[in-house]
Amino acid sequence: MRVYFDNAATTPVDKEVLQEMIQVMENQFGNPSSIHAHGREVRTLLERARKTVANLFHASPSEFFFTSGGTEADNMAIKGTVADYGIKHVISSRIEHHAVSHTLEALQESGAIKLSFVDVDAKGNVDLQHLEELLRSNERSLVSLMHANNEIGTLTDIVKVGDICEQYQAIFHCDTVQTMGHYRHDLSKLKVHFLVCAAHKLHGPKGVGFLYINHAIKIKPLLFGGSQERNMRGGTENIPGIVGLAKALEIAYRDMDAHQQYIQGLKSYMKQRLEESIPGVTFNGETAPEKSLYTVLNVSFPESGMGDMLLFSLDIAGISASGGSACSSGTDIGSHVLRGIHADPNRPSIRFSFSKYNTKEEIDFAIEKIKEICSEKA
Repeated sequence: MRVYFDNAATTPVDKEVLQEMIQVMENQFGNPSSIHAHGREVRTLLERARKTVANLFHASPSEFFFTSGGTEADNMAIKGTVADYGIKHVISSRIEHHAVSHTLEALQESGAIKLSFVDVDAKGNVDLQHLEELLRSNERSLVSLMHANNEIGTLTDIVKVGDICEQYQAIFHCDTVQTMGHYRHDLSKLKVHFLVCAAHKLHGPKGVGFLYINHAIKIKPLLFGGSQERNMRGGTENIPGIVGLAKALEIAYRDMDAHQQYIQGLKSYMKQRLEESIPGVTFNGETAPEKSLYTVLNVSFPESGMGDMLLFSLDIAGISASGGSACSSGTDIGSHVLRGIHADPNRPSIRFSFSKYNTKEEIDFAIEKIKEICSEKA
């Protein structure tokens, strides 16, 4: 048996999505910027997808811009805000995805901004009182905080963050890559200026995503070269990918309640089995359903000298998981998120992340393999 528990890194493409994309690739090949019939036909597909996405979020189609994924969207939001609004102070946390943290570090190194870090506790919860203190004691700021941490799953109350940002006239960018298609985002109520999406995190294709820009915000493009995306992103649009993204979101919203219940059940079952099977096991981040992304379980195993070998041993045993963030796998740097919450560096940590395609039988298989590995290394 081969088991895939790394859905926070990427998900398998839904067959409904794949069929929709194949239909486009086989039959609609025109350039959406062309004015002839072939181009107009594809332009219709593009704008239909944009409208589909906008309707799901209770927002205007003019507020959505398709990108190559979450990293580009994060860069566009952050760099555009700093450049076009003269923002000199940015507030973030030490446990953000590298698409955000590396972008902010580069801006700080260039002298463009001063970067402040809001406190997070040992579970990865943002200290909202400290956030307010930072906003109160600095000039107008950009706040960049993710909705759910990609490694430990802890959720941030972005409704409260949005309210605080509004109070201090701060611009709020939220990396929502891990929660797109898993939670509903009502943009008619949520006080946020930027949200981002990567389709491959919700059973869509890789290489496509979007940036939501609230109508009150005006920034210049990150990529120049053409008038695509209402002059906001140069480059011919990835039509099959965009159609696939819209279809994946449609399916996610259609089946969200059932999938939440099912996947949360898998996560709770694995947590219970691990606690029963591995003495001394603990969990990084929040695990309560109301505080934690239901697709992610970050497990801290007892100190045993296994270190990174645990992850390789799981792979050999037929289990695909991640040692924290997929971006850190295979390096000696380790997880900046686990350092940020002061996790014990001597305890090996593995992120198991689930999707609608996983089963309890797969979890039982994984538990037996983990028990074997831990007994061998003891």
